[in-house]
Amino acid sequence: MSVGTSCGAPLHGYRVGVTAARKVEEQITLLERRGAKVDWAPALSSDPNQVDDAQLRAATERVLAEPIDIFVATTGIGMKAWFEAARTWGLHDELVAAIGDSEVLARGPKSVGALRRNGLRELWAPDSECFEDVLVHLRGRDLGGLRIVVQEHGQSLSMVAHALQRQGARVDVVTVYRVASAEDPEPMFSMVELIADRELDAVTFTSAPAVASLMEAAGVTGRRDEVVAAFQADVVATCVGPVTAAAFELWGVPTVTPDRSRLAAMIKLLETELPSRREGLSTEVAGHVLLLHSDRVLLDGVEVRLSPAPLVVLQALLVNPGHVVARRELLAALPSGTAGSEHAVEMAVARLRAALGTKVVQTVVKRGYRLAVAG
Repeated sequence: MSVGTSCGAPLHGYRVGVTAARKVEEQITLLERRGAKVDWAPALSSDPNQVDDAQLRAATERVLAEPIDIFVATTGIGMKAWFEAARTWGLHDELVAAIGDSEVLARGPKSVGALRRNGLRELWAPDSECFEDVLVHLRGRDLGGLRIVVQEHGQSLSMVAHALQRQGARVDVVTVYRVASAEDPEPMFSMVELIADRELDAVTFTSAPAVASLMEAAGVTGRRDEVVAAFQADVVATCVGPVTAAAFELWGVPTVTPDRSRLAAMIKLLETELPSRREGLSTEVAGHVLLLHSDRVLLDGVEVRLSPAPLVVLQALLVNPGHVVARRELLAALPSGTAGSEHAVEMAVARLRAALGTKVVQTVVKRGYRLAVAG
């Protein structure tokens, strides 16, 4: 589905793909008001968060059968659905009391909000909104004999459960809902074609399952490598927050995210990101002016030829000039066939330094690499 544009706006002349199924009208309106041409292909069902009432009730009764030591809330929509279902069974107050007697951890502000609306207070939540940081918070602790209940966020957390069990915990994972794919896959297949053919300037994502759905569609149509290559070069993968962006790490796709995980903030980010991409990313590095336009690199106005691996490293470092990019992130971004180990990252960095100068890329011990920008 393609929607029109308006002239004289910051995104006039840009074409943006939207993969959301929920709040899609709001997102399309925000983009159109800024002049973008919008192609919409829902990655998920219009009612993606499907609850199996019987299974959830059985899981709830198991949760209530004995005291909880640590409770982990992962999504606002999941906690809201669980509390609403428990209310229909007459178990709401009992569930709230059981959670309230435990150490409550929450992944982000939406799950915090759902807890607080039911009179519960979290004891800790990561600033990053990343579930991985919740695990880091628990990893250094003695969990021997403790019972941990984890609210699943639409995708399986069985691997998480096994990791916590290795620390001695007893883990119950409660599946509140499962994410369903879009009823009609044809729009998503068309979106894959547009990305692979580099017809789009950006594609927006508001959930990690949407990323997985698009990459699955790219795989079954035989164009996954082309989609990944397009995202690495010409098409901006724009994610509403770090959790959604993390779903792209597996594919080595660089992403942009707003400071606040909000829809309006994501659209606002595109107002500056897309024009800067079209004009080329320019920054002062180690006393030189470095300009990256698509796969063309200019150093002080002189074109520098880079092979694919060092070019991908440079693109990743330029997303946030001066910020440290971890070796594992650079390893994930390297082209297929070159990323066997972190040694491949070191070789790509060495070639980048050979082409641009040894002072352009700085090594941050035990953390990764960054560009040597001023200030």
